[in-house]
Amino acid sequence: MTDLSHYRNIGIFAHVDAGKTTTTERILKLTGKIHKIGEVHDGAATTDFMEQEQERGITIQSAATSCQWNGHRLNIIDTPGHVDFTIEVYRSLKVLDGGVGVFCGSGGVEPQSETNWRYANESEVSRVIFVNKLDRIGADFMRVVKQVKDVLGAHPLVMVLPIGVEEKFKGVVDLLTRKAWIWDDSGLPENYQIVDPPADMAGQIEEWREKLVETAVEQDDALMEQYLEGNEPGIEDLKRCIRKGTVDLAFFPTYCGSAFKNKGIQVLLNAVVDYLPSPTEVKPQPEVDLEGNETGGFAIVDPNKPLRALAFKIMDDRYGALTFTRIYSGRIKKGDTVLNTFTGKTERIGRIVEMHADARQELDTAQAGDIVALLGMKNTRTGHTLADVDKPATLEPMVFPDPVIAIAIRPKDKAGNEKMGIALNKMVQEDPSFQVATDEESGETLIKGMGELHLDIKVDILRRTHKVEVEMGKPQVAYRETITRAVTDTYIHKKQSGGAGQYAKIEYSVEPGEKGSGYTFESLVTGGNVPREYWGAIEKAFGGCMDEGTLAGFPLLDCSFKLLDGAYHAVDSSALAFEIAARAAYRQTIPKAGPQLLEPIMKVDVYTPDDHVGDVIGDLNRRRGMIKSQDTGPTGTRVRAEAPLGEMFGYIGDLRTMTSGRGQFSMEFSHYSPCPNNIAEQVIKETKERKAAR
Repeated sequence: MTDLSHYRNIGIFAHVDAGKTTTTERILKLTGKIHKIGEVHDGAATTDFMEQEQERGITIQSAATSCQWNGHRLNIIDTPGHVDFTIEVYRSLKVLDGGVGVFCGSGGVEPQSETNWRYANESEVSRVIFVNKLDRIGADFMRVVKQVKDVLGAHPLVMVLPIGVEEKFKGVVDLLTRKAWIWDDSGLPENYQIVDPPADMAGQIEEWREKLVETAVEQDDALMEQYLEGNEPGIEDLKRCIRKGTVDLAFFPTYCGSAFKNKGIQVLLNAVVDYLPSPTEVKPQPEVDLEGNETGGFAIVDPNKPLRALAFKIMDDRYGALTFTRIYSGRIKKGDTVLNTFTGKTERIGRIVEMHADARQELDTAQAGDIVALLGMKNTRTGHTLADVDKPATLEPMVFPDPVIAIAIRPKDKAGNEKMGIALNKMVQEDPSFQVATDEESGETLIKGMGELHLDIKVDILRRTHKVEVEMGKPQVAYRETITRAVTDTYIHKKQSGGAGQYAKIEYSVEPGEKGSGYTFESLVTGGNVPREYWGAIEKAFGGCMDEGTLAGFPLLDCSFKLLDGAYHAVDSSALAFEIAARAAYRQTIPKAGPQLLEPIMKVDVYTPDDHVGDVIGDLNRRRGMIKSQDTGPTGTRVRAEAPLGEMFGYIGDLRTMTSGRGQFSMEFSHYSPCPNNIAEQVIKETKERKAAR
């Protein structure tokens, strides 16, 4: 049986362009998994195997691979950095035991780093930090360490100090051993020496080593006492303490280097093995019942326990659908029958493969701690649990954000309709943040996603991978509606047409709910004027109506309905009569309650060279943006703002024009906010015209 203490399931995550994929390439080369390094800028990186990734030089989907280092097996997932694909980071972190947070030595803690760090905190993933690109102009290791403290509120534990910076960067000093790792200029990772550190760094090394030791011994009271008595702990004791603190999220061991120049990767790999947890050391996954309530049971990482596995990603390739699965307990064999607790149906495992980016290796069995891909799963989707048929349990499911942007698409020729439907179905299974809907009135197909780039890539995949040529409509913003004042009202539904009639009377109040409360319903009826068996029908009818507001047909948010009183007829009243009454009451009362249009507001982070800051801020103001902060760094200025999504279409082109191609930005959904009257009127008018034209 495999020794799980020698397993490390890790993810590599960072802001776009901080060097995640390059770092992964260097790890694969050093561990002997690949023999030739592929560069991101040449479109030849191992884990960036999609055409779209190679052209744009960005990672779009997380890629899994595994390798060996110092007798340990590393399962590695390289995740995207772009904000439109954070779903990939979220679901990868959900199934990993540890992570490497990569930060750019000159860019520091960038917008997407914060989002990824927040996801990792929520998933309680232990991390080591790697400050990359120390050979770049403006790189400053200590400034990035300070930013990790100030911006992320984290505790970085400095484990190495850089020798030289920018073009003079040549290696690092390991503070534990007080030894210097120095690489030559050949660019080969194996060409290094371990020597005594430069004499002029002695004071700095002792200062930072003291901080390191003081932080580490806090994890062990006995060692702490000895240290206070003047006894220096041994290196093995210190490593044990650092491991404990890392696993408990008390601090994050922090390293530095230059992945592109092959400097510092061995030290980082040693840290992954020494300090990140094995599958048996992390908090076990809680099990929930089919209603989503915790049962008090846990999926203990043990091959001899009942099977508990989480499908965290579906990928379609030329051999069929691959279901990426993390096995938490138990084991699986080729040909086994397992239960999908979400669908309640059994599935047969056709084949088990270990992935290396887009290549694969066949396996006969897999066990607790493994991350593998399964073939032959027909009804399993992202977030579903696979369990023993005889001893079922569900793992905590994943929660995905709602899309904020939609675009209408249609195939260029009639023959493409069916082909497009099949392709979109596959794409929805692969990416839970991508949704497809049909506009009931126009029959148009709407694709919905997290941003312009997200949908742009999806249309590109339709064209190239699935060979479906499509025409795109204008982007549509996901507006919402709400109400601004409370109204008390009455509605009577009466229908008599020979035989049994229909009768229902309801008195009710509608009022704005707390922000984020969604739909709430409460019955205050006493004395049986509206029998209890009809309350559910009224609640269901009001809730169902919330999907369509009365202003322009957008969903209604944060609304509280109270049933105050009513009347019924012993013969003519029924659940259906009260449901019809509630639906009509909704249409009657919501227009009286001061309905208001809400627009999605985005958090916008812009990087710009210093000489273009004025232009960028002026442009954001024109787009109704609110500037939140402005931070000047060594390579430019970071402007944080909030702006309505409706004003941000095509922003990347304008930003590049303003900054001579040097500006960057990222954007993610923040909240819904009331729409100014002139904009609201325009949106309502356009929506009504669009509906009338159909």
